[in-house]
Amino acid sequence: MNTNNTEPWLQKELLQHIQLLLYSFQHWTGNILIPTTDLKSPLEIANLLFNANLVVVSHGTQADPILNYGNQKALDLWKMDWHTFISTPSRYTAEVMERGEREQLLAQAKSQGYISNYRGIRIASTGDRFYIDQAIIWNVVDQEGELWGQAATFQDWEAI
Repeated sequence: MNTNNTEPWLQKELLQHIQLLLYSFQHWTGNILIPTTDLKSPLEIANLLFNANLVVVSHGTQADPILNYGNQKALDLWKMDWHTFISTPSRYTAEVMERGEREQLLAQAKSQGYISNYRGIRIASTGDRFYIDQAIIWNVVDQEGELWGQAATFQDWEAI
């Protein structure tokens, strides 16, 4: 396990979680989230995802889900450090008036496995608002189909 606080996404539990993110994205969409064919180790894959040129976030299965992963683009966009991000209820990524729509969207993804082409408004920790566009939201599952949470990815966003 990595005990270095400067790279907390390299902890053993997160390396396993990242494998689930990649597996379940391909399981639901038939596409790969990031190209990993030339990479050999889970550490290399974790670093590639953390530094990817797209946003990747996920939360767990709690009644009020807590964020449990965000790559560097996500941390920058929501203007949080790693430790703040992974202790934040995921509903706080949307404004109060947008949370009902967000809940419906998550429920739809949960029942279908994933949804794509979502566009919505999100809010950073500073109050800055932004549109996300062409987002994909999917259920994070293992090879046995057990639900571990939900994740989202997108490359397109615009400040409001």
